[in-house]
Amino acid sequence: MDYFLIATVLIVLSAGFGYINTRFLKLPNSIGLMLITILFTLAVFVLSYFDDTLLLKERELITSIDFKTVLLDVMLSFLLFAGALHTNFQQLKIQRKPVLIFATLGTLISTFLVGVLVFYALKVLNLDVDFTYCLLFGALISPTDPIAVLGIMKKVGAPKNLETKIVGESLFNDGVGVVIFLTIYQIASGGAEISFGNIAELFLVEVVGGIILGLIIGWVTYRLLKSIDDYETEVIITLAAVMGGTLFAQHFHLSAPLAMVTAGLIVGTDTVRRSSMGEVTEVYVDKFWELIDVLLNTILFVMIGMEILVLTFEATYVLAGFIIIPLLLVARYISLLLPIKIYAKKLEFVPKTNLIMTWGGLRGGISIALALSLTQNMERDLFLVITYIVVVFSILVQGLTVGKMIKKFTK
Repeated sequence: MDYFLIATVLIVLSAGFGYINTRFLKLPNSIGLMLITILFTLAVFVLSYFDDTLLLKERELITSIDFKTVLLDVMLSFLLFAGALHTNFQQLKIQRKPVLIFATLGTLISTFLVGVLVFYALKVLNLDVDFTYCLLFGALISPTDPIAVLGIMKKVGAPKNLETKIVGESLFNDGVGVVIFLTIYQIASGGAEISFGNIAELFLVEVVGGIILGLIIGWVTYRLLKSIDDYETEVIITLAAVMGGTLFAQHFHLSAPLAMVTAGLIVGTDTVRRSSMGEVTEVYVDKFWELIDVLLNTILFVMIGMEILVLTFEATYVLAGFIIIPLLLVARYISLLLPIKIYAKKLEFVPKTNLIMTWGGLRGGISIALALSLTQNMERDLFLVITYIVVVFSILVQGLTVGKMIKKFTK
């Protein structure tokens, strides 16, 4: 299939499913679209017993899309910049220390805990999987997905200090998680020796380099916006910052997601907005990036729903997925204990913050994209099915109930 046809089909489906959700279901966008797409795909499966034409066309469509490349190399930068642009920078500045520890130490602890728990859980199911591959799964499933989290948090009306912790962590821990994943991936594939030097170098180049690049992009964008007063050109400048910055980061092996989060936070800061944008420009920049955010989110969750077609469903794999869901929740709860204990007295924490952040730590497209990048000898089929089950449960079950939990504990 050519790219225009693929894009057209995805947008038409997204528009149709989005209408059904808005008109009838009235669920948060990510939840409604994924649910409708999965139901649509299951209906196509049933129909295939009488006529498999539609099933073959849908399978051809989804196999024509390189999900990993489309999400990680293209869509993610736009989505993270849009999310960071509308994040409360002042609250994030106040909560920066716990957010930093959540995104770094918390992700590392979760990766190891998940790896250990999954290794022994699979043993119980007579699935003999190398411990390194279990750690690899821990790395890809531990980061919370900023795209899923941002969409849900907008709807539930969480207290600002809690929202900042959850959203701030999700904006940064995907970059850290990808670095951890790449490090373990290299070890698992025999491409790197286990050494502190190799890990430190990769971390510094990817993470620190990405943040520095984001600071530079944000500052240059700010100076350009401040020097003119033309909303059309200024909107295009923000778009160029994301696209040019992403290409630069990819070329020099820096973390494009972290660069875009940093740049978006700078451009979206109240002081930068007041000094660089007129009222008209600010409205147009916000509306443009809100539209980009909604459009790409809509397409992404339709794609996630359709990924069910590329899975190898075996009873043992499905059972493993459901067994691992509570293990992941336990690992996340434990990984959040330390930073919450350290800062509970210094900063204001809402009641049951650990429980809310555990249940509100949604997984999404990033985990599926990383699972798709595994090779067959890394138990790709097994971990892809487990990841998909975890993501669907996370978004449909946790996403639908986290709002009630927040209201219950923050009254």
